[in-house]
Amino acid sequence: MNRKKVTILDLQRKKDRKQPITMLTAYDYSGAVLVDKAEIDVILVGDSLGMVMMGYDSTVPVTMAEMLHHCRMVARGTTYAFTIGDMPFLSYQADMAEAVRNAGLLLKEGGMDSVKLEGGREVVLTIEAIIRAGIPVMGHIGLTPQSQSKLGGYRVQGKTAVSAHNLLQDALALEAAGCFSIVLEAVPEPVATAISQRLTIPTIGIGAGAGCDGQVLVYHDLLGLFDKKLPRFVKQYAHLDQTVTDAFTAFREDVVNGRFPAKEHTYPMPQDELDAFLKELKAE
Repeated sequence: MNRKKVTILDLQRKKDRKQPITMLTAYDYSGAVLVDKAEIDVILVGDSLGMVMMGYDSTVPVTMAEMLHHCRMVARGTTYAFTIGDMPFLSYQADMAEAVRNAGLLLKEGGMDSVKLEGGREVVLTIEAIIRAGIPVMGHIGLTPQSQSKLGGYRVQGKTAVSAHNLLQDALALEAAGCFSIVLEAVPEPVATAISQRLTIPTIGIGAGAGCDGQVLVYHDLLGLFDKKLPRFVKQYAHLDQTVTDAFTAFREDVVNGRFPAKEHTYPMPQDELDAFLKELKAE
């Protein structure tokens, strides 16, 4: 079957037909190629790259320049998946005109198909302005990592009736503002399910249970490449950290013990040319 580029309409059709949507992060060309090869619907260039690629303790230090750098790499490695670029902290909160410009840069220079930003009703006017500029927006509510200090850390959101109702109101406001989809992060499953059923646009869950219209995980978490404590919602499908470390160790041992490079790893030279070269060396 011939694959086609995934679009917003395809994602909406999946929601309408109750077909789960798949989404993974990617941060560079080679990662994007592998995710796209696996026929994942959506690739998110997440600001989580600040933690898994750059070694920061949070997503807050990530800059627009850094996001654009990684978005360009992912765009070059993606053929079919729908791509989303995260808007980093302070790229959209301080000034609405700046938010529109930055969102546009993620498409114009970063090669993304859309952008994602965090927040509920407080960012509706910004989202509307970005969408008026012709830029598709994915929302993100629940645990919003850029605001984790305000939330008291990386904590589950919507655990009380009041906070669950507030999440629903945020989701409805984002849908009304024109978002094509919403990420629900670290939300109790019954709350995420209720929100997903209420909305007409797709929801993508991360730590929000099976009632969402799709699921997303961080590339490095899924592959077992990140050495920090993992959230409860992560399922590791591989443990490549040990595999990669073992390969590096084997390389070191081969070099130290003279096993690499072997004959098959070198380029031959015609004997007559070698003889001529050695003769010239002797004459010098």
